[in-house]
Parts: sequence; C-alpha cells; structure tokens
Amino acid sequence: MLLVLFSVLTAFFIGIIITPILIFLIKRGNLLDKPGGRKIHKYSVPSMGGIAIFIGLLGGTLIWLNYQQLVEIRFFMLGLSIMFILGLRDDLVELTAYQKLIGQLIAVITVVVLGDVRISSFYELLGIGELPIWFSYAFTIFGIIGLTNAFNLIDGLDGLAGTLSIITFLVLGGWFLYSGETTYGFIALTFVGAVMSFLIYNWHPAKIFMGDTGSLTLGFALSVLCVKFIESNNGDVGSDGFQFNAPLATAAALLIVPFYDTLRVFVKRARKGISPMTADKSHVHHFLLRMGFTHDQVALILGGVKLGFILIVIVFHELPDIVMIPALFVLVVLAGVILDKLTLKRVKEIVKDSPRVLAQRPYQVVRKKVQIDDEVLRQEDVNLN
Repeated sequence: MLLVLFSVLTAFFIGIIITPILIFLIKRGNLLDKPGGRKIHKYSVPSMGGIAIFIGLLGGTLIWLNYQQLVEIRFFMLGLSIMFILGLRDDLVELTAYQKLIGQLIAVITVVVLGDVRISSFYELLGIGELPIWFSYAFTIFGIIGLTNAFNLIDGLDGLAGTLSIITFLVLGGWFLYSGETTYGFIALTFVGAVMSFLIYNWHPAKIFMGDTGSLTLGFALSVLCVKFIESNNGDVGSDGFQFNAPLATAAALLIVPFYDTLRVFVKRARKGISPMTADKSHVHHFLLRMGFTHDQVALILGGVKLGFILIVIVFHELPDIVMIPALFVLVVLAGVILDKLTLKRVKEIVKDSPRVLAQRPYQVVRKKVQIDDEVLRQEDVNLN
C-alpha cells in the first residue's frame, strides 16, 4: 500500500514539474488551440497537456512496479502508448476519422486479443451467460472504442474531463486493491496523481488543455479498466472482496456522463437528419453553461451527478444487472428530461432579464460627406457619363 502512495506522489510531482515546461514549449512553438467555431474558450490556449499526464504515469509505474507486475500489464501499457501517440499525432496534424479509427483498433486489439482483457460473459442478463469467443472479442473492441471516443467528446470544458476521470480512477483503484487486483489498482491510482497535477493547470481559467493526447489516452485507460472490473466480478477473481452482482450496470455508472452525453447527442442529431459525428454545442456541459453556470461549477455539478450514480450502484450492489440496468436507464432519461426543461426555463429567464440589443447599442444614423481627392479631378481623362 505504501508503494501505491509513492507511485501516486511520484506521478503527481512529475506532472507538476513538467506541465509548466510543456506550456512554455508549446507557446514557443505556437502550437495553440485557437478559439472559434464550436470552441468556447475566448483566447488561445496551449494544448497537448496529455503529454504531462502520460509521462507522470510512466514515472510512477516504472519506478515503483516490480518486474512481474510490469509483465502483467505489458499489453495494457503497449495499447495505452499507441493511443497516446495517436492522440499526439492528431493534435499536431489533424487525422481523418478513418486514420483515427485504424489507430484505435490497433491499440484496442493489442489489449483485448493479446492481453486477453475482454468481457467473456453477460452474467445471465436476459439469460445470456458465457459469450462465444468471437462475439466476446468483437463486443469488447466495439465497447472500448465507443467509450474512448465518448470520453474524448466530453472534453470540452476547463477541468471537466480531469474531474470525471479522477472520480472513476479513485473508485476503480480502491476496488482493485480491496479485491486483490493489486497491479491494476496501482495503475488506476497512479493515474489519479498524474491527472491531479494536470488539473491544477487545467482548472478554470485553464492554462493548458489536455487535447486528444490526453482525452484519448484517459478514455482508453478508463474503458479498459472498466472491462477488467467487469471480468473481476465473475466470482473467481477477487471473490473475497466487495462483489457487484451488476458489473455491467456498475461499469456504465462509472462512465455515466460521457456514455449518456454521447448517446443523447447522437440520438438528437439523428432525429434532425444530420450526421451523428457533426460537431456542435449540444453537449450536456454546453446546456449547463447556457444556464449561467461557470466552467468550474459545471465540472463540479457533473462530477456530483456521477458520484450520485456510483453511490446508487454501491448501495444496491447485491441486485443483478437485469434490475440495475433498467433502473439506471430510467434515472438517466429522467435526468435528461429535467435538464432540458430547466435549461429552457433558465435561458428564457436570462433573455427576459437582459436588455434588448437596440437598447444596448442605440441606433444612430451617421452621415458623412463624400470627398473626392483634387488629384482625381485634375486628371485629363474624366468620364462624365
């Protein structure tokens, strides 16, 4: 346990030291994230803060994990490194959707196929138990890619992605350690130290953004660890620890905000007849901003919502997935409906109380005489028609 603490502190202090240097170098290279379009920041900000997170994680794990533990997570770290390089490349030179998908597939297949980290059972959900090996691979690969990109989409606000990831890493890290999965608990909690150091500089007003370098890396790590969590609740691994009889629902609760936000946005876009991949400002954090909340308040609100769902699955951990999944679905839909109504009401109040545009800028007619330079009139060829 003491080694875990040392790893967390190592990752934290490495991040604290590296991030200011990274900010300076990015500014020097003019690799700034400029405002405009769907971006809500008002000034150019350095991006690629995920570099500091990744280096902090490497420092904490390579220094404090022993050889056997490093061998155990070798495919996880390899896949994570591939995803990190992919995100870095996308931040430097924007990749096409096809190129990003190929890169993500390579990273995910490395972990799922070579590392054998996959969902092998539905735990009798709808009467389905052990999954065929081909379906297990396909379902897990699809799930990790989907959740990784969902987390990438939620990274649109100062401090939001960092706050949400820290909560999940803390819960997973604590559970892994308690249930005997020491190495994965080590990794999850080391991520906490690395992300906390970054969050100091990313809290509103942000001095640096994590970029795809960070959001893809964190989304991938969270997704893979959630898959590992599901498999560790099969009654064989960590059977002496705190078991969840609804591992699928619990994993969904751990990633509830990006999971819900992505589904909600995709459904709304599809109903309007536009591509689900179209960029806009219809994400849940945009709605909360329209209600008048600040960046840090939105991050804390969504973090609180996530904690609420996690608390629910902990309290009702003995209930099976067949009960918890529909219950979570109903709660999420209700929360979405309430959010839409509150947003509409609040926006109407803000508009009602705000002065009209013409009242802010009185319309004035400015009449100016047209002056012609004398030199023009002196020219010989003057067209009088």
